[in-house]
Amino acid sequence: GATAIVLICEGSTFIAGADITEFNRAPEEPFHDEVIARLENSEKPVVAAIHGTALGGGLETALGCHYRVAVPNAKCGLPEVNLGIIPGAGGTQRLPRLIGIEAAVKIIASGVPIGAAEAHKLGLVDELIEGDLLAGALAYAEKLAAEGTPPRRIKDMQATFEGSGEIFKTMRAQLAKVKRGFEAPQRAIDAVEIATQTNIDEGLMKEKEIFYNCLISTQSQSQRHIFFAERKATKIPDVPKDTPVKKIESAAVLGAGTMGGGIAMNFANAGIPVFLTDATQEGLDKGIGIIQKNYASKVKKGKMTQEKMDKVMGLIKPTLDYNDLKDVDIVIEAVFEEMELKREVFGKLDAVCKPDCVLATNTSTLDVNEIAAVTSRPEQVIGLHFFSPANIMKLLEIVRAEKTSKEVIATSFALAKIIRKTAVLVGVCDGFVGNRMVHPYLREAMFLLEEGALPQQVDGALYAFGMAMGPFAMSDLAGLDVGWRIRKRQAATRPKDERYSAIGDKICEMDRYGQKTGAGFYKYEPGNRVPQPDPVVDELVIQESALVGIERKAISDEEIIERTIYALINEGAKILEEGIALRSSDIDVIYVYGYGFPAFRGGPMFYADTVGVKTVYDKVAEFHAQHGKLWEPAPLLKKLAEEGGRFADFGK
Repeated sequence: GATAIVLICEGSTFIAGADITEFNRAPEEPFHDEVIARLENSEKPVVAAIHGTALGGGLETALGCHYRVAVPNAKCGLPEVNLGIIPGAGGTQRLPRLIGIEAAVKIIASGVPIGAAEAHKLGLVDELIEGDLLAGALAYAEKLAAEGTPPRRIKDMQATFEGSGEIFKTMRAQLAKVKRGFEAPQRAIDAVEIATQTNIDEGLMKEKEIFYNCLISTQSQSQRHIFFAERKATKIPDVPKDTPVKKIESAAVLGAGTMGGGIAMNFANAGIPVFLTDATQEGLDKGIGIIQKNYASKVKKGKMTQEKMDKVMGLIKPTLDYNDLKDVDIVIEAVFEEMELKREVFGKLDAVCKPDCVLATNTSTLDVNEIAAVTSRPEQVIGLHFFSPANIMKLLEIVRAEKTSKEVIATSFALAKIIRKTAVLVGVCDGFVGNRMVHPYLREAMFLLEEGALPQQVDGALYAFGMAMGPFAMSDLAGLDVGWRIRKRQAATRPKDERYSAIGDKICEMDRYGQKTGAGFYKYEPGNRVPQPDPVVDELVIQESALVGIERKAISDEEIIERTIYALINEGAKILEEGIALRSSDIDVIYVYGYGFPAFRGGPMFYADTVGVKTVYDKVAEFHAQHGKLWEPAPLLKKLAEEGGRFADFGK
């Protein structure tokens, strides 16, 4: 009979984890932990042969085996915390017994997979197999059998846990910062701590209990919603999967400012040669200098080798000559946010670029149809709205104009994947989805200042809610002059009787444009990005209240959250109704990846569903009565509230 057993998987990977769609259903036999127990209790040595990824339940299965071998490019991990849960089939109990608590907590609480070499160093993998995995694993198993090596069961290991109290304390504090507001990483530490206090059977039972409590939590539902929403965003009903895609092998970016430079870095990082152009040699040199500085700081931090930096810098080709762009596959325009300038640029591109070149604009608010109209090929024009800083932020709004071809849309989604962006398709309107919604959010934040709050209180309440930063710190980071320019453009069409706060404009009139000038809503010490409250701004705010005749009063944090977040939701409902976004989950993806909305709340529209659409509607109606027409409830919000519906069911 057999002397040892090798567990190996067909196809491109070992077991990449559970089918997440099954989390909402009752488990079916055979149960995962029973399968793992049978492997572990086998009298013959069992060797797991890992290739591709052993993640989540896949790694837990491998931990039930007695030995593990892997190919050098395999990855192992327990990414459950990213879905708001903890490993539920022994991961928190077996991993610390095998590799010690510090290494185990890092893997489990971060959710980040590790490579096979590191897994080998930690003792998670017993041997790395070069060449054919099956042959290597069989040879390893035969050697075990020949030497009479008995099964080595992790459940029988009693790891030494001296000083574990300190380790747990440090890890908890670190996670409270890095994963602020997320419950699952802290629960994962609870589970690992149990492994240090009890036997495996009791540990497995307690792990299961924590797992189920996490699974039914709003946080986990929200995080799983975002996981699926991101995948759904790439499915466009009228752009079939087999739509031909143009291969992007060369690119050009117009405008070497912060935005253009960041966009050019995305192409270079993906190994695509890119021309970078600007109106002046001075602007071009400055832009290249900033890119160089960005890469150099990565080299200094050890995140990039000098050799890699030289290689990517070599892919960015500065030029002032439009004729250099005649053969590129895509051009992305990132010049000043002014329609006349953009139309002029697109006219030039139309004359120079080859017929099948994708002509993209990075405008954040302007009408893409109007830009496309100056070209002889509007079907090749699309909006690719990157978020600042473009080399870091994950979101890409793909703006479909009236005449944009399906091929150009499919190509843009394929490109997003290559340059590692999370892409969402949106329609044309002022501000598209993200910036159009941020407008009422910022508007309410301003009104709250006039009514009695100060910038640090508004930001503090929204930071505590889970936002990456509050609206005023965010505005300072983005640069206040950008919004000011947009508001000046919109002033002509703003109704005379509409409430408007001039605080932001007055701050700009003082030449305070945010972090880049050392002062905005806050002041900034040289070399320090931490916002410091500024008495000058506080005084300006208080004076403005008196000027517009509002008596200041104490504002609760609860009101700050409702006024700003419900304003987002109400605008989101209008966007859905107008078809500017295909589905509510697309809006959630935009807000989580582009605006720092907490993933553990699932995005603004999913958050409305968890609070209850009727609750949100009632409050919006109350604000409407109190503050006037800007709070008119979106018809869709009203309709869903009356029918007991959810945004999640609107638009597929």
